[in-house]
Amino acid sequence: MSDTTWLDGVRFGADGLVPVVAQESRSGDVLMLAYANREALERTAATGQAHYYSRSRAAIWRKGEQSGHEQVVREIRIDCDGDTILFRVDQTGPACHTGARTCFSTAVTADGRTTSGEDPGAHPLGRLAAVIAARAADRPAGSYTAELLDRGVPKISQKVGEEAVEVVVAANAEGPERLASEAADLLYHLLVLLQARGVPLDAVWKELAHRSR
Repeated sequence: MSDTTWLDGVRFGADGLVPVVAQESRSGDVLMLAYANREALERTAATGQAHYYSRSRAAIWRKGEQSGHEQVVREIRIDCDGDTILFRVDQTGPACHTGARTCFSTAVTADGRTTSGEDPGAHPLGRLAAVIAARAADRPAGSYTAELLDRGVPKISQKVGEEAVEVVVAANAEGPERLASEAADLLYHLLVLLQARGVPLDAVWKELAHRSR
């Protein structure tokens, strides 16, 4: 991105800054919110590395310059009003300075309280993978997921094959609702198989990202 005329469409605030949302390019998860001035955006566009402006230090900084948790920017987008920037990034390591995967590890509960814990992300498959990982760690009694994991990879693989056949049957002989249900079953069992083999969902996201370029 050598041409920076796009910056003329950015509406910087009175302080010369614009908020920047960093979103993981593979999963779509929101990682953090920071600020950038024009120079930080220019550096980002020129290097492909996310640069921000620190309001507390009054200086430009490159994400990961000290921690190594850098952000490779795959896409820059501007919102409809021009007053917010979106970086779609490949994140190395955690995005948050606390060591959490994202900066949004505090959730507000229905009763107005807050609770802290790893952000499972917004993608339904990511959230389901997080639940499966928790079942694998805790092995709660009565859990179908835990029961599947206890059976081992060969039995889980067999189940994935059975579910795949049911998807094919539904696609050729049943209605769309049945197909959606069978597809959901297949995806669930596939995630259990990935967990059993120790393959993170992010590895699948990476492979899909390569195929979409």
